[in-house]
Amino acid sequence: MIRWLIFLVIFGIIDWYAFQAFRTVTKNQWVLGLYWLLSLLVIGNFVFHYYGFSRRDGFSHSHGYAFAFFVTILLPKLFLLVIMFGEDLGRFMSYAYQSVTNSGGTDGASLPGRRRFISQIAMGLAAIPFASFLYGISRGKYNFRVLNYTLHFEDLPEAFDGYKITQISDVHSGSFDNPGKVDYAIDLINSQDSDLLMFTGDMVNNKAEEMHPYIDMFKRLSARDGMFSVLGNHDYGDYIRWESEEAKAQNLEKLKDIQKEIGFDLLLNESRYIEKEGDRIAIVGVENWGKGGFKKAGDLPRAVESLNQDEFKILLSHDPSHWEEEVLDHEQHFHLTLSGHTHGMQFGIEIPGVFKWSPVKWRYKQWAGIYEKFGQFINVNRGFGYLAFPGRVGIWPEISVIELKRGVKEA
Repeated sequence: MIRWLIFLVIFGIIDWYAFQAFRTVTKNQWVLGLYWLLSLLVIGNFVFHYYGFSRRDGFSHSHGYAFAFFVTILLPKLFLLVIMFGEDLGRFMSYAYQSVTNSGGTDGASLPGRRRFISQIAMGLAAIPFASFLYGISRGKYNFRVLNYTLHFEDLPEAFDGYKITQISDVHSGSFDNPGKVDYAIDLINSQDSDLLMFTGDMVNNKAEEMHPYIDMFKRLSARDGMFSVLGNHDYGDYIRWESEEAKAQNLEKLKDIQKEIGFDLLLNESRYIEKEGDRIAIVGVENWGKGGFKKAGDLPRAVESLNQDEFKILLSHDPSHWEEEVLDHEQHFHLTLSGHTHGMQFGIEIPGVFKWSPVKWRYKQWAGIYEKFGQFINVNRGFGYLAFPGRVGIWPEISVIELKRGVKEA
């Protein structure tokens, strides 16, 4: 209760400061009343959904939207807070200067009023995140993008020159609220006409049953040489309370069965070969291995124990932190690692090929796209679905298409 009271006081201060901009721009009582009505509805809905939240119940759609609308009004108000507070500093400095230059007295000195054009600028800037988040909630979360990459390897077996791999990650089926959009994305994946389809974990948020409405859709996925998958941290059911450990274990087994029903070859710390015209490449898959408090079920030595040192290897590992922690320095050379997990935080600014930024970069060095080190590549997929926040702002859901080329990339 005390934490919620502190939270409400802080939000109230932010709200009051943001209101100053509206009050300066307009005196219309209907507009000002609507401001407070909207604030009360959003903050009330947020508190209602999160006060007494139980992990046993899981994270519902209503929780997600309560959080989303709260963030949608909070960020613009923080913009207003910064600008209005900056103006207040200027006003008080002006007042202090008048007081000092008036022979140390305050007669004749007055606190300057707020300037209307400053408030108008503040509201204009605040409208940008407000509109962006509304778009992200209504359309951005299903704004699927196909991102194409071409990677060159001198030791790629000749028969695999031009080989094409499609990667998806982080489905989070329990978050979906529009089956038609998911169905469209399945067709988009198939239209890439790839040789392999790779899924790098987090099929559900918590429970295998979340996937039930989408099994038939995902069963339409196909690739010429097969489909491979691994588990992500959410697939183990670690983020809700279960009535027993047995129930939790059964849930995981059900999810494994669903992946097999869809047509994925689920790799649990093991490897497979793809053979083509007398050449072959190795597909390696590990269970989730995450830095910090995330599950470390991945066993890379076990996964490669039957492989030769000089074979071309593609590794599926859900969490990109695994790449620098274990993969890069491993005695086996992993030419390409495919990961996901970060979602690009579902928020950021990205100009393809020019600039990308997201707050998640402060947590993960490799958080979206292709990275290279020591002649080894990793692709961090931005995710197919979404989690917690039911939207995406600037970082869109991704279908990665990677073409393998033999030789050295031309300068």
